[in-house]
Amino acid sequence: PGKKVLIVYAHQEPKSFNGSLLKIAVEELTKQGCSVTVSDLYAMQFEPRATRNDIVGHLHNPEAFNYGVETWEAYKRGGLSKDLVEEQKKVQEADLLIFQFPLFWFSMPAILKGWMDRVLVQGFAYDLSKAYDGGLLQDKLSLFSFTTGGGQEMYSNEGIGGDIRYVLWPMQHGIMHFCGVKVLNPHICYAPERVSEEKRKEMLTAWTQRLKTLWKEEPIDCSPEWYFK
Repeated sequence: PGKKVLIVYAHQEPKSFNGSLLKIAVEELTKQGCSVTVSDLYAMQFEPRATRNDIVGHLHNPEAFNYGVETWEAYKRGGLSKDLVEEQKKVQEADLLIFQFPLFWFSMPAILKGWMDRVLVQGFAYDLSKAYDGGLLQDKLSLFSFTTGGGQEMYSNEGIGGDIRYVLWPMQHGIMHFCGVKVLNPHICYAPERVSEEKRKEMLTAWTQRLKTLWKEEPIDCSPEWYFK
């Protein structure tokens, strides 16, 4: 109880299956006494492009623009754009980050990737000497909850898509673990558009049930073995 949760949500349609998963998470976690904040990226018209508009005031090196260097310098002097500062504040306050989205091309939608690119800047989320277990966002948990177009058998070692964990490597390991965030097991709803209404209801119930005991879960072992063994 009293935990803070940020849900970063990337779907265009509130009546979608992803929309239902979001609604359940907000209701269930609020019922537990958590305070829940949602960043609804499409509704916010969140800008996914990393540009010089992200820096307010002077550039560190106006001769040759380097986004990584400029945002790092801007972060240190409090010169990042307002939308970034707001998202960073939400991340800073959260005990748990839930990312809710449909899988696009073995990855997250561009708007969500843009959130990662722009919000998790050097100095805020990591430093070159402080990454992975030493990342700057320690003591936080993350959970990737997403839907797929293909069925579960497609995302297996024997399937055409390969093990779903390969897909999770860049997201869970390359972003979250890099920033020091602990990672809970992903929540994957396979092919909700292709299954019966009854099966969809079962998927929603399973999500509700999982959320009830979420805080008792142990994070995954953040090592390459988890993904590639």
